[in-house]
Amino acid sequence: MGSRARFASLLSASFLLLLLRSAEPLGLRQQTPLAGGELLGVAGRYLTREERWMNQRLDHFSPTDHRQFKQRYFEFLDYHGAAATGPVFLRICGESSCDGIPNDYLAVLAKKFGAAVVTPEHRYYGKSSPFQSLSTENLRFLSSKQALFDLAVFRQYYQETLNSRHNRSSGFENPWFVFGVSYAGALSAWFRLKFPHLTCGSLASSGVVLAVYNFTDFDKQVGESAGPECKAALQETTRLVDEQLQSDSHSVKALFGAQTLKNDGDFLFLLADAAATTFQYGNPDAVCSPLTNAKKNGKDLVKTYAQFVRDYYIKKLETTVSSYDQEYLKETTPDDSSSRLWWFQVCSEVAYFQVAPKNDSVRSAKVNTRYNLDLCKNVYGEGVYPDVFMTNLYYGGTSIAASKIVFTNGSQDPWRHASKQKSSKDMPSYLIKCSNCGHGTDLRGCPQLPFRIKGDSSNCTSPGAVDTVRKQITKHIDLWLSQCQEPTRLGSGMLSHPMTHERTVQ
Repeated sequence: MGSRARFASLLSASFLLLLLRSAEPLGLRQQTPLAGGELLGVAGRYLTREERWMNQRLDHFSPTDHRQFKQRYFEFLDYHGAAATGPVFLRICGESSCDGIPNDYLAVLAKKFGAAVVTPEHRYYGKSSPFQSLSTENLRFLSSKQALFDLAVFRQYYQETLNSRHNRSSGFENPWFVFGVSYAGALSAWFRLKFPHLTCGSLASSGVVLAVYNFTDFDKQVGESAGPECKAALQETTRLVDEQLQSDSHSVKALFGAQTLKNDGDFLFLLADAAATTFQYGNPDAVCSPLTNAKKNGKDLVKTYAQFVRDYYIKKLETTVSSYDQEYLKETTPDDSSSRLWWFQVCSEVAYFQVAPKNDSVRSAKVNTRYNLDLCKNVYGEGVYPDVFMTNLYYGGTSIAASKIVFTNGSQDPWRHASKQKSSKDMPSYLIKCSNCGHGTDLRGCPQLPFRIKGDSSNCTSPGAVDTVRKQITKHIDLWLSQCQEPTRLGSGMLSHPMTHERTVQ
C-alpha cells in the first residue's frame, strides 16, 4: 500500500518506481499503496516479462452475468523441474500495472523449494481492465472480494493447465503457497482466510489487513521514524508552508514544481507523501540530511524541502504531480489509471485516510478527514464511501481468524500499523528492526528503492535482522508445504475457470 495512491501509481512508472507507483499503495497513496507495486527496472529486475492470458469472469457474485475480460498473467518455470510436481508460488500483483515477475527474494525461495512462480495481474490495473472507460459505474466490479475470487479461479485454471501440459489426471494438485506485499499482502492473508483449501499457507509482507478510517498512526510513525531532529525540521517546514499558502499560494506551489495543483489539500498531500515515502522505502537520509543541515545552518527550510521534492520525489522517483490532482483523478480514460483505481478502492472499501493527528503532527492539519471525504465525492460522485466497519467485519482486521499465515513488517514503515503485528496461533508475526527497514523489506531488501536484485539485504543497517526473519519464513514455508504434499482430488463442485461460451465484456 505507499503513501497516497501508490499500497496506485502502498502501491506505472513510478511504482514502477515506487512498488511501481506502480506494490506491490499499496505500496499504497496509498502509495501505491498500498496497502501495495514494484520498482523500476535494472538489468535482471524481472524473472520474466512474457505475457500470458486467461478469460476471467467479471462478476463472481452474479449467477446471471456471464461476461468476461482478459486477465494477464506471468509464469516462471526454471526451477520447477521436468515433472512439474513441485510447489507453485502464487505471487499476487496489487494496485498497479503488473509488467512481469520481479527478481527479488521470492526468486531465492523459489529456487530453494523448486517452485514455479505465477503472477496474475489485478483486475482493472495495467492491461487487465474489463472496460475502456473507468467511470464510477464501470468501477463497481473493482473490489478486494472480486479480486480474491479472481485469484481462486486463476489458481484452479493454472492447476488444470499444468495437469494438461504434463498429461496428468485432472485431480492432481501441486502444493501452492501465496505471497504478497502491501495491499497484495493483505490479499495473500485474505486468500488463505477465504480459500484455505487452495493454498498450503501465505506470506503477508507488510500486509495491510486492517481497514482504517482515520489512519493517524501513519503520520505518527513518520515522526517516530524521522527521529526528534528531523521530525522537528519537518514540522517547522509544514508550518512555514501553511503560512506561505495563505499569502501567496501560487508562488509556493511553483517552488515545488506543483503549481498545477489548484486544491491546497492536494498540494499538501503531495508534500506529506514525499517525506513519508523516504521512511516507507528505506531512504530516510534523502529528506532528513538536507533538512536537518539547513535548520542547523539557518538556511531556508521551505526552499530546501522544495528542492528535495523536485529532485528526489518528482525527478528521481518519477512521481507525477498530476496523480495528486483531483481533476486528473476524475478522468475516466487517464494515461496512468492506477491512481484513479486505487483511490476508488480507498474510497469504497479500506479508507486508510492518512490524516493529521490532533497533536504533534508532521503533515499539515489541513490533510484531514474532510479533505479525504471531499476527494471521494468530487472524484467518484455521491454514494461512494469506505465502510471500514464492514470490511473489517468481513475479513477480521488484525483479529483475522485464519492459520498458516506469516506476517512481516519493517520497523520504519508507516503502514505497519494497518498490519497484524502480534503473533497468534499458526500466524507468526515478525518485525524487522533497522533504521532503513520499511515496506516489504523481507522480499525487497534495503533500501526498497531502487530495486534490489534478489532482495539484497547488504545495504540494510542490520542485514542480520533481515536474514533472521527470512530464515523463519523459510522454516514456515517448509513445514506448511510438507503438511499438504499429498496430491488430492478436487470434487466436481469446486471452482473452475470460466467456460469458453461466456461472453467477453465489450
